[in-house]
Amino acid sequence: MILQIVLLLLGLALIVFGADWLVDGASAVARRAGISEFVIGLTIVGFGTSCPELVVSLTGAFQGNADISVGNVMGSNIFNTLLILGLTAAIAPVAMTRTNSRRDIPVTLLVTFLFAVLALSGMQLTRVEGIVFLLIFAAYMVYCFKTDTGVTEEAPQKARSIWLAILLVLAGLAGLIFGGQLFVNNATAIARAIGVSDKFIAITLLAGGTSLPELATCIVAAAKKKDQLALGNILGSNVFNILLILGSSAVVTPLSTIAMTWVDLGVLLVSIVLLWLWTYTGRRNRVDRWEAILMLMLFFGYYAWLIVNL
Repeated sequence: MILQIVLLLLGLALIVFGADWLVDGASAVARRAGISEFVIGLTIVGFGTSCPELVVSLTGAFQGNADISVGNVMGSNIFNTLLILGLTAAIAPVAMTRTNSRRDIPVTLLVTFLFAVLALSGMQLTRVEGIVFLLIFAAYMVYCFKTDTGVTEEAPQKARSIWLAILLVLAGLAGLIFGGQLFVNNATAIARAIGVSDKFIAITLLAGGTSLPELATCIVAAAKKKDQLALGNILGSNVFNILLILGSSAVVTPLSTIAMTWVDLGVLLVSIVLLWLWTYTGRRNRVDRWEAILMLMLFFGYYAWLIVNL
């Protein structure tokens, strides 16, 4: 048990330092390459912080454990939107652009709705549906890069060489991935020893653990006033999780969704609907602190329901 605690602390340290390096490196890459921080967050950062989910879900698929694959993605997306974005906006309101409200959030909502419909209609994700998810994912990534308007001017900052920026990104991703894996492995071992279900482990411990990279990255981004990097990370991770990770896992083996309830899928959908609504309430095109508090309340209410229904 002492060794597991030490490994947990080591994992958390890697996550904290990795997030700091990743945000600095990704911002520098965006400035050097003339790409907006949102697209960098949506692609490089979003993919990097979703690597733990990819590993966990694909492993579950190869082992024939659909509850782990599907539960991990659902739990991670709920964790990302309600807890991580909620905490980020509670620290400092998160601003959204017109493109975010008209394209990126609606796309995330449509992708989430498509997954919910398929999960409920056939009680599984088939290989054909997995291929469709992957094709939609590729098309969305291409569209984002083609329609990107470039970097928004910022206050002058000390320029980093492109190679140092790339090195920071790679070091940050490595810290996040390996740190998250240390946390997940030890937390899961403890949970299995207690004897809780695979679905509960996937939606809570695995989802929370594999979302630690997003949590650390968004909090650091908020502290450094990188709203678009934080929002791009959350939306990018959610889209990656459903289209790329579930799509890839379903291609490996059809994924049963029978263990997922209306409550699980409902909270998943409501989390994105709320984010879309926040673009029109309070101060338009921003997530205010009171809205963040509502998101956090919904998150903790859902987790309380999970614990009661163990």
